[in-house]
Amino acid sequence: MRKFLSYAALSALGVLFLLPFAWMVVTSLKADAQVMTPVPEWIPRPLVWENYTKALQSFPFLRYLGNTLVICALAVIGTVISCALPAYGFARLRWRGRDALFFIMLSTLMLPSQVTLLPTFLLFRWLGWTDTIAPLTVPAFFGSAFSIFLLRQFFLTIPAELSDAARIDGCNEWMIFWRVVAPLAKPALATVALFSFTSAWMDFMGPLIYLNDDNKYTLALGLLSFLGRYTQSFNLLMAASTLITIPPVVIFLLAQRAFLRGIALTGLKG
Repeated sequence: MRKFLSYAALSALGVLFLLPFAWMVVTSLKADAQVMTPVPEWIPRPLVWENYTKALQSFPFLRYLGNTLVICALAVIGTVISCALPAYGFARLRWRGRDALFFIMLSTLMLPSQVTLLPTFLLFRWLGWTDTIAPLTVPAFFGSAFSIFLLRQFFLTIPAELSDAARIDGCNEWMIFWRVVAPLAKPALATVALFSFTSAWMDFMGPLIYLNDDNKYTLALGLLSFLGRYTQSFNLLMAASTLITIPPVVIFLLAQRAFLRGIALTGLKG
């Protein structure tokens, strides 16, 4: 009975979280006359698939998609590389000041992004990086405190005897990391990559601040321009929103097993 109640509560909570997404998809398939009805209609009659075609033709979706994918790819590569190496150093190496520096790094998580927004913008403007994708990609190559912490927790679960055996065979620390630790840490690396991709894909504030040329817009910023032109066409707006939301959902479903295993083995459950 306890297990049944747990599954029932989790199922009800899952349905509650899925309702906004389901309403967005349903609205995207409605005709104009069905969108603003006094009584909400969950079953569109008929299904207007042309809304997606109109939404794609209403703004340069493919161009914005290409810009977004480039930013996401660079962000994922930069985050995985710049976080895996420091995490290995914090978890597997012994050096003076390691714990103090790790504590200082974790303390940066308490800084709200609004606090560093203006100094960061002034720095990028001084470097001449405004209206480029550099401010949206280069910071990923300088590490993320949360990702370093998550990878460190995973590296601590890998038996130290494996590293000792590799040292006996003549491996240095780089070879141990690349040939022993990294292959075993694929779930955690996949989790960090998924977090980084989702953050870059859904980022709105960064492109809004640094991008001025509409040819460089991302999908999140392009959706804002779409909203300004089609304020009353909620079905088209929901169709465009659905198209932008589907890729992160699909990627999460494909990487779900590695994601859950990476979270479970880092000690961050619950």
